[in-house]
Amino acid sequence: MKTIKIFIIASALGATLASAGWQDSLGGLLENVQKTQTAPTKTTSTNSTSSLSNVDMNSALKQALNVGVDYAIKSLGAQNGYLNNPLAKIGLPKSLETTANLVRKVGGGKYVDDLILSLNNAATQAAPKTAKIFANSISNMGIDDAQKILAGSDNAATDYFRKTSTTQLQDTITPIVKQSMANNSVAKYYQAFQSFYKSNAGALKNDQVSSIANSLGFGSVLPSQKDEDLDAYVTNKSIDGLMTMIAQKEKAIRANPLMQSSSLIKKVFSAF
Repeated sequence: MKTIKIFIIASALGATLASAGWQDSLGGLLENVQKTQTAPTKTTSTNSTSSLSNVDMNSALKQALNVGVDYAIKSLGAQNGYLNNPLAKIGLPKSLETTANLVRKVGGGKYVDDLILSLNNAATQAAPKTAKIFANSISNMGIDDAQKILAGSDNAATDYFRKTSTTQLQDTITPIVKQSMANNSVAKYYQAFQSFYKSNAGALKNDQVSSIANSLGFGSVLPSQKDEDLDAYVTNKSIDGLMTMIAQKEKAIRANPLMQSSSLIKKVFSAF
């Protein structure tokens, strides 16, 4: 690099030696070389937030949210969408976990698994019915909301959904979940689970399992779990699963906006 610079200087010097004021020319040339070495490279950013219009930000965010919702609904609404997703799988309520463990210990694992499967299938059937609610929430999003979300954390949009849509989702999903639970025979599997425990708890009076059960107060009957409690439980877990998947997609878009197909999403999210 130094050789090139010396050659440039020498060439300029040779061309100007015969003329008056060659010293000035050489000094100016050296000064220009020095400036080139020290001057910072100027860059222009087309992604500066100051260059984005409110309309662009609002439109890009709505596109991204629709991508996230579509991803959540399609993945969880597919066959075994909840069951096979470790982030969204619905387990038994905490009030039944201890009893379920006891049932497994005495050979009733199938009853536990059938009940869990039926709960997850109910959530999977309900998932596609939430699309309109999310669409309305996105449509009603204002410019101020969009700016706050874009400048917020990785799950700012998901938090917005939780704030604006949870009550409506609960109201809409609950009857769907009830019907889905009926379609998937949740009550039947719950009753089978319940009956198996009751019949085996009494037969294991001297067994360690029975001792544990008795000490917890579960020796003769299963802890009460009303149908409506299960409805509410599955409804809320269904919503949690959807929010989790939307948050996952939101984080991915923020981390790699250039991987998105929308040019507007690329432009806007790259600026934040």
